[in-house]
Amino acid sequence: MDFFDFHHHNVLNLHGIYNLTFGENIPKSFFSVGIHPNSIDGRSADKLSWLTELSTHPQCIAIGECGLDGLSKISDELQAEIFERQIELANRIRKPLIIHCVKRFSQLIAFKNKAKVPMVIHGFNKRKTVGGELQKHDFYLSFGKSLLQNVNLQEFVRSFPVERLFLESDSATFDLAEVYEKVSRLKGITQEQLMVQIEENLTVIQHHIK
Repeated sequence: MDFFDFHHHNVLNLHGIYNLTFGENIPKSFFSVGIHPNSIDGRSADKLSWLTELSTHPQCIAIGECGLDGLSKISDELQAEIFERQIELANRIRKPLIIHCVKRFSQLIAFKNKAKVPMVIHGFNKRKTVGGELQKHDFYLSFGKSLLQNVNLQEFVRSFPVERLFLESDSATFDLAEVYEKVSRLKGITQEQLMVQIEENLTVIQHHIK
């Protein structure tokens, strides 16, 4: 079975959303394009131009990953500026945002009000209290390898709406089928049902159905 991989870095994976980085060629698959907070540098103007150009490509289905990182050496002010520029772009072209967030979830919630498109936080692995707050503000969450070992995260996923989740490999090397199997068991549904639901979720965020 082909398990949809919401966020990955393997250009050979054709069933998912490839995270395209600055200067790369367009892959054969769907991709997202964005400026990661740790990639902000003296070339940010060029990167924003590159991002704007590629964002309207028919295979580009999301902007990102982009967001806020509390561990980055880049100033919070500059991160916020570049993030807001990407939110504005996503709003203009009506494509969802794939969000990278580290130790800045309260600030991220404030940015949510500026977005007119869905925001999906990739690689979510935080406490239930954080997840619950994000759920209240209508974020989508994407889960990865950490779900296999993190019991507290598993309990959160058990109660998190299947209509608002995605599954991903990110940069980890493992069989994504393991995460699909884990989530299907937590939800009490078959893997096939989960796969169909995730494809439906993708359609929803692409068309901004609330």
